[in-house]
Amino acid sequence: MGSILNITFFVSLFAGMIRLATPILLPALGQIYTQRAGILNLGVEGTMLMGAICGFIGACVTQNLWFGFLCGILAGMIYSLIMAWLSITMRANQVIAGIGMNILASGLASFIYRLVFGIRALPAKITSFQSLKIPVLGDIPYIGTIFFQHNILVYLTFILVPITWFILERTTYGLKIKAVGENPRAADSKGIDVARIRYSAVLVGGAYAGAGGAFMTIAYLNTFTEKVIGGFGYIAVSVVIFASFQPVRAMFGAMLFGLASALQLRLQAHGVGIPSQLLLMLPYLMTIIALVIASGKAVFPSAYTIPYSRMER
Repeated sequence: MGSILNITFFVSLFAGMIRLATPILLPALGQIYTQRAGILNLGVEGTMLMGAICGFIGACVTQNLWFGFLCGILAGMIYSLIMAWLSITMRANQVIAGIGMNILASGLASFIYRLVFGIRALPAKITSFQSLKIPVLGDIPYIGTIFFQHNILVYLTFILVPITWFILERTTYGLKIKAVGENPRAADSKGIDVARIRYSAVLVGGAYAGAGGAFMTIAYLNTFTEKVIGGFGYIAVSVVIFASFQPVRAMFGAMLFGLASALQLRLQAHGVGIPSQLLLMLPYLMTIIALVIASGKAVFPSAYTIPYSRMER
């Protein structure tokens, strides 16, 4: 306990919280666009996995991390396009379609990895983004280590929070997204192309999810494994509901889950007398608790998960 109850432990814990909140916050911000438009995309986990493998391959082949990050974003958009087609054009059940997308991605990502790298004794690795200390702020004792000594993708993710809020709350596009999520028929009567807006919202969500997946391989773990996402996609969906579709609340929700993930890693590293299996359960247990608490209070868009066709009344 003496090694845990000290300032060094807590500084490391909260710095880890910021890093681990990033791959949750990125897809959560994207899913705010998607879910406010009335589409429940449970395929976020699979989309992140595709972003992870494509981002990793792009970075390995070109030795350019930014190109890899762009590959992850594009892969997320392309993969989410399938979900958009299923849920909007084909009007399939969104829950079933999302689960199917995750199953497909788990096999497809493994196939792509073996196709590119073959069967290796040791996994392929890259040199990831290095920590970037913010001048002056990074030198503040404790606070600087926690908030201002991370890689650039962490900073960009948190900058996206106010940008996402502004787009959704202060732009015409954001108003259209909310309109098609609340009452697509009324939006259609005003000349808004419901399908186009929903397609764009799903693609934006896919871009964010692909970026989150790429973060895991090129800015956090430096390699790719089949379990690299580890349920972060499902946690991101729960964060959106927990946050009542608000970007700022989603940031705090992601930090809460990031804290749980960082805590179980730190406790395992310190060899506490708790079975590792129980510690690994901590983030997912918090997800279940958060959903139970938030599900009764969350106000969902009126047309949530409901396909729209102007031919039906």
